[in-house]
Amino acid sequence: MFFTKRPKLESIVDANQLNPELLSRLFSDADKIRRTEAHRPGKNRKLLKGKVMATLFYEPSTRTRFSFESAMLKLGGSVISSENAGEFSSAAKGEKLEDTIRVVSSYADCIIIRHREDGAAAVAAAVSNVPVINGGDGKSQHPTQAMLDMYTIKTELGRLDNFRITMVGDLAYGRTVKSLALLLAQRKGIELLLVAPDSLRMDRGTVSYLRSKSVKVTEDADFEGALKKSDIIYMTRLQKERMAKDEYDASKSLYIIDEGRLSLVSPSARIMHPLPHVEEIDLPISVEKEDKRVAYFRQAENGLYVRMALLIELLRK
Repeated sequence: MFFTKRPKLESIVDANQLNPELLSRLFSDADKIRRTEAHRPGKNRKLLKGKVMATLFYEPSTRTRFSFESAMLKLGGSVISSENAGEFSSAAKGEKLEDTIRVVSSYADCIIIRHREDGAAAVAAAVSNVPVINGGDGKSQHPTQAMLDMYTIKTELGRLDNFRITMVGDLAYGRTVKSLALLLAQRKGIELLLVAPDSLRMDRGTVSYLRSKSVKVTEDADFEGALKKSDIIYMTRLQKERMAKDEYDASKSLYIIDEGRLSLVSPSARIMHPLPHVEEIDLPISVEKEDKRVAYFRQAENGLYVRMALLIELLRK
């Protein structure tokens, strides 16, 4: 059976909710959806017919918002959206987030929220009458990005255990690396190399947690040395909007993958990035299109299929 009956899944606000059993199920469904979209376009449009998804984005987004909205439309549902909810919703009039969510949850069957404040998605889920999915809150969490990252690792490497991953760049403010790290802690044989300026190192709490889960963590790893021995290189942009100008200027050119450094990367390794990328990746478009080691555009496409699977999981009858 295509999507079997399962225990009801509620809101997703934290990466730790995405346990290995759930991820395995979602990844299997994502594979089925991908095949169906490729060979029988339109068949999936009956799965969520009549359902309505609301996207409330208080921060800018391209991939997360578009992939969720595309996912819902491809499943036959409808979308109501606020691209800049901080300016164009009642928040501009001073309305509390809780009140906005109470109202919107009476109009929609699920809510995708992105917010500038840590913990906002949990606040929304606590008052909502429908499932809430965290599309990124402050520097705290981005669980569905971590989900699609794990799916990408699985499709690119063929496994989710026993590999070495290097995380590079903004490990302090970057919610994607924190969420992915939490999912990596659930796996076996993970070695994690952390490469970041002193001011952008991963927080102590997350590092301690990873080590308590038997993840081998090396901080202040040598960038070029890590490129040579990693199975996954996970690049991140420096989040200029969350940093002081002098901090950004001092850090922006430290870790860049160009054609010279790409030559250090194993043919079997993969370069990932949650996107958008700016100074930290300096590769010609031809290389990005043709070199199999460049996985970040495939990674972005994967977001569509895993988010389709997650919406079905949340909204099935």
